[in-house]
Amino acid sequence: MLRLPMLFIKTLCFMFLLTACSLPRGAPLQSEILSKSKTQNTELAVYRVTNSFLPTVAKWPKPNTAGTGQWLGHQHTGHTPIIAVGDSVKLVIWDSDENSLLTSPEQKLIPIENVLVSPSGTIFVPYLDQIKIAGLSDGVARQKIQEQLETIIPSAQVQLTTIAGAKRSVSLVAGVSNPGSYPIIDPHYTVLNLISQGGGASPSIRNPQVRLIRAGHTYTASLDKIISNPSLDSVLRGGDKVIVQNDKRYFRSLGAASKEQLIYFEQDKLSALDAMALVGGLSDNRANPKGILILREYPDNAVRTDGSGPDNNRSVFVIDLTSSDGLFSAGRFAINSKDTVLVTESSLTAVNTVFGIIGSVFGIAIRVDAVN
Repeated sequence: MLRLPMLFIKTLCFMFLLTACSLPRGAPLQSEILSKSKTQNTELAVYRVTNSFLPTVAKWPKPNTAGTGQWLGHQHTGHTPIIAVGDSVKLVIWDSDENSLLTSPEQKLIPIENVLVSPSGTIFVPYLDQIKIAGLSDGVARQKIQEQLETIIPSAQVQLTTIAGAKRSVSLVAGVSNPGSYPIIDPHYTVLNLISQGGGASPSIRNPQVRLIRAGHTYTASLDKIISNPSLDSVLRGGDKVIVQNDKRYFRSLGAASKEQLIYFEQDKLSALDAMALVGGLSDNRANPKGILILREYPDNAVRTDGSGPDNNRSVFVIDLTSSDGLFSAGRFAINSKDTVLVTESSLTAVNTVFGIIGSVFGIAIRVDAVN
């Protein structure tokens, strides 16, 4: 009958416990990450996410803000549309005089279509030659032509319609059902008017972001933000280009979380608790709920010594989900694009693994003893 000496069993247990930390694991321990600054001579700034800390971090510069640029507010001038170079004009001249210079006895009107406003801002009108109308509203331009025509044909009446050219139209480039060029139909023509005419944002687009390109500058805001705040529904100008596209911001989920992958932003703002929900929560038998680490790298120019920024560009924020303050604070701590959300592994995981191995050894010994 085979029996294992007690001294041998104790020695075996001790050896297993000594090597527990070197067993293969899917995530680091919290102590391993936070001690790297000393072992590798690399500094880290470590902060506990608490209610008292939140006002401080809220004032710090935001890293990785590419693609979330400024936006133009709703700036309505109230002016009526004016005729611009490149527009086309349609004239209809009415004349009931039997001896009209323009019409025959059977014809009471003459249409003159597709008259292009020249680079000098003029159009050609029969008997009047070139008349400058660029910079005038349709009504003022019509009145100007009418007055000059009356000196030659007193009974004539003029009707004028403008078809907007490139300088009075905007381009809806992508991200909608019907992209294309759209004329500015009134002086209050806004971004939401344009997107609506284009059929709305495509359903497949994630948290639609609106990019407005004007005079070499690009402005960006989320569609939801513009809809929620009418003061952000920018009035468009001729030549503007509008693109609706996916929100490209993301954070990384690593460690003892249910998912290890890139998680894209589905809304404008994400808290640490939102991030935990998006990654499917913590791994029940592995995760350390006291060691949720947010790894963030700030640009060098964001580092401060007066508390208005992080102490080091490599910063780690520690969240404890086992306390009420930690939970509520996590719900208010903002996740930034390119943050790494690392769920550290519980130190008990390695111990449980060791005891599982020891249990297996004892089980083998008992079975051998039973056989003999």
